[in-house]
Amino acid sequence: MAIFLNPDNANFNEAVHSKIYVDKTGLIEYTNSVLSTTAKFICNSRPRRFGKSMTADMLCAYYSKGCDSRELFQPYTISSCSTFEKYINQYDVIHIDVQWCKDQVENINDIVNYIKESCMHELQNEYCNIDYNGIISLSGTLSKINDETGHRFVVIIDEWDVLIRDNADNKKLLEEYIDFLKGLFKGSQPSRYIALAYLTGILPIKRTMTQSALNNFDEYTMLNPGPLASFIGFTEGEVKGLSNKYNIDFDRIKKWYDGYYLNHQHVYNPKAVVSLFTLGVFQGYWAKTSSYESIHSLIQMNFDGLKEAVLEMLSGNEVKMQTTSFQNDMVSFKNMDDVLTALVHLGYLGYNQTYKTVFIPNEEIRQEFVNSVSEDKWNDLIQFERESDTILEATCQMKTEVVAKQMEKIHNTYASNITYHNENSLSSVLTIAYLSTLKYYFKPIRELPTGRGFADFVYIPKLEYKDYYPALLVELKWNHNVQSALDQIKEKVYPQSIQEYTDNLLLVGITYDSKTKEHRCKIEKF
Repeated sequence: MAIFLNPDNANFNEAVHSKIYVDKTGLIEYTNSVLSTTAKFICNSRPRRFGKSMTADMLCAYYSKGCDSRELFQPYTISSCSTFEKYINQYDVIHIDVQWCKDQVENINDIVNYIKESCMHELQNEYCNIDYNGIISLSGTLSKINDETGHRFVVIIDEWDVLIRDNADNKKLLEEYIDFLKGLFKGSQPSRYIALAYLTGILPIKRTMTQSALNNFDEYTMLNPGPLASFIGFTEGEVKGLSNKYNIDFDRIKKWYDGYYLNHQHVYNPKAVVSLFTLGVFQGYWAKTSSYESIHSLIQMNFDGLKEAVLEMLSGNEVKMQTTSFQNDMVSFKNMDDVLTALVHLGYLGYNQTYKTVFIPNEEIRQEFVNSVSEDKWNDLIQFERESDTILEATCQMKTEVVAKQMEKIHNTYASNITYHNENSLSSVLTIAYLSTLKYYFKPIRELPTGRGFADFVYIPKLEYKDYYPALLVELKWNHNVQSALDQIKEKVYPQSIQEYTDNLLLVGITYDSKTKEHRCKIEKF
């Protein structure tokens, strides 16, 4: 059996017979719809352990002439699609796992030649009656076979970007690799012999100057997943189904592992969810599958505003981000936005497409950020944690004057980084003020729909701390008296939806007077 040409369905067969398998075969309906059209060039990037290789194996199992997969796919969504029988196992498939290929060469500089020659050898063995005299490239071989037979190919490249991530300093290698991909996929001849090209990796296609090196590809990323959003990770409905099957509280799953929001869909990390249902323990799973340095080295970069942005996100806020300057590699960082964009692609940050903001998606990843900034003993973090400990303790003890005084102190300290006199700045100040809650509480819920309105911030204690710390429902008011904040909580029946989490609930009203610069606080036990 060949290594690259027409793989069998063994890998996908193993996946569907695992303890937990979530049906993602609906993606094939989309790829069938673009076969042999101008939309047939697809690059679908997503973080590690988000099912990249399983998707590649699924596409191989469906399209490859090297197997009969009808029975394998019969229980799943694609079998009811009108194009299911038309395309199943009808194509010569070339499957290249670049990470695997790296391990097959002693010298990394030989990898492009290894891929090219191996694929050419297998193709020429399969189509041995064709004269390949003078042909020296993989693209030339494919073109010749297409000219002689009319056959079109499905090319699937897994971990397409591993050289760009791991060998970024080897410019000669990267240029050779990009040129190889251009020759394989760009131009009029590739359009003739390619039925479908599917690239998957962590990073989008490398940019040359201002445009993609393969600008004929449609790119679906963590910034803009397009029609593939529901096939990147597990959807909320899929996780709810698993929570019912394994009898694990969905709300708790959501707090720990939800957070990616793609095309108005909540998306969960598959590795974390599968590990939870397999082991039954709430802890960080996904973060442990990669080097801690992948996040640590990035957030230690000395770009203006980066540390402040991390602190804001740790506290539960979202931060504005521009994505246009990121070059889709791990070396060409010019500013804070490039670092934040890289962290989105790596899966350490979520992205809000509507507001162009980034945020720490869930409790699992928030702990990774905490570990990173704590190890370096950031002065800002130490300072705000110290002040925040005082505020949290005073809040729990209902010492309103202490809360107001500490809020004012943090507001004055933090004002240089944000606009001082508006409601948004007060929100930022409040989340920084309650920074120490991250030890005992989940990420604060911003504008939680409750009763007949929206609570500004809701802090729900983690299960292991719910007997020691109250839930906090915090209403912010700018240029209002402090009683009006509490009145609004009561009028809009905010607390009712909080009671399902805990009976121990404090209503906290905080106001700021822009003229006197005074803060007021009032706390009541519900």
